[in-house]
Amino acid sequence: MTATEGPSSERDQAGEPPEDREGPAGGRRGDTVAAVVRQWRAVHPGLDTGPMEVIGRINRCAALLQQAEDAPLRRAGLSRPEFDLLGALRRTGHELTPGELARETFSSGAAVTKRVKQLTERGLVERRGDARDRRVAHLRLTDAGRDLVDGILPAQLAYEAAVLSGMDAPDQGELASLLGELLGQLEGRLGALRT
Repeated sequence: MTATEGPSSERDQAGEPPEDREGPAGGRRGDTVAAVVRQWRAVHPGLDTGPMEVIGRINRCAALLQQAEDAPLRRAGLSRPEFDLLGALRRTGHELTPGELARETFSSGAAVTKRVKQLTERGLVERRGDARDRRVAHLRLTDAGRDLVDGILPAQLAYEAAVLSGMDAPDQGELASLLGELLGQLEGRLGALRT
């Protein structure tokens, strides 16, 4: 429904959108965001809530995933941001500066500095100074850090597969593709939208 259209005929007849009906992607609409959308439609029936239905669900999923404890990481005494930092060092296969790590992990410089300090104290990351510029540090995994990442990754992927087990493989693939398309657009345009 666009901002200029009125409520759907289905809504007109029933007074509100039917609960738990199939959405455009085949998903059920009886979730928390559906309730929020119904409330907004009651207050502002002419507004297009389509963007809210997408972005609201992405935000809600992200919040729930952040609240859930990643069991394999927790058992290893790591937070998700710490694992992301270790993973960036492992998957790139070479030393990274703190600034490069911040870009790789979508983190602030201050957050990377704090995590690097903690991981260095645990013997998982080591720091090497730059011979030409003492302000620059180069970071790499220790053998213990590499072994930890390689040991955790299969268990973490199995955990994430279990989180997604309510969706079949084709739906997961379609969702991954759609999210990839959205992410690519946002990475290219979000700066322009902020101005």
